[in-house]
Amino acid sequence: MAKLGKNAQNEQEGKETVEFFKDLDREALNTERFLEKYSKQLGIVFGVLVLGVLGFFGYKQFIEAPKNVEAVKSFLSAQKKQTEGKDKEALGGKSAANPGFSGTYNEYSNTKIGKLSAYNAGLLKFKEGKFQEAYDLLDKFSSDNKTLVAMKFGAMADAKSGLNKNDEALSLLDKATTASDDPYTIYYFTRKAGIVALGLKKNAEAKKYFSAIDEKYQDYDNGMSDSYIEMTKYF
Repeated sequence: MAKLGKNAQNEQEGKETVEFFKDLDREALNTERFLEKYSKQLGIVFGVLVLGVLGFFGYKQFIEAPKNVEAVKSFLSAQKKQTEGKDKEALGGKSAANPGFSGTYNEYSNTKIGKLSAYNAGLLKFKEGKFQEAYDLLDKFSSDNKTLVAMKFGAMADAKSGLNKNDEALSLLDKATTASDDPYTIYYFTRKAGIVALGLKKNAEAKKYFSAIDEKYQDYDNGMSDSYIEMTKYF
């Protein structure tokens, strides 16, 4: 009886195997018919995908890479002039022969080095006392570096202070306090925000900033936050 049972089992497994391969044949036939019917459309789609991939790598290799190289050259040339104390030449932007930071940003604004050029140009405009132009240039800067972003907000706050818009400056300094993970950067802009808030007679806000320093950043402050907290009681 056991032997007959085994034969029956083998027979059943054989039938299942046959059906399985029949199903595969049917699926293969359906796939062939599908490919045959839509071969033209599939060819177009495949061609578009290939062109898209080739276009992406072509752009990276033949357009973006050379642009980045030229942007870096232009940036380094402006930086060299700045280290030599030639701020006007470093700022540039008045001729193609000397693009400077301004021209580098204008020409390569979509590159990282172009955005960094906007930041440097903004600082030079601030140095010239052209605070609105400085603000506008600094606002164009973006980076994955959180400390640089904090410094951007801080510089923009300085530009607003130069325009006597200290309430807006305080708002930007508040952004600077939370933009970075670096403890000293946070301390520096928190202290600066506290001083601006104190000048605006926003004593509650000033106390908030100086109390944060007292709680978290005493190592950088040498006890100065205690004095500022006292000042919030009388100004």
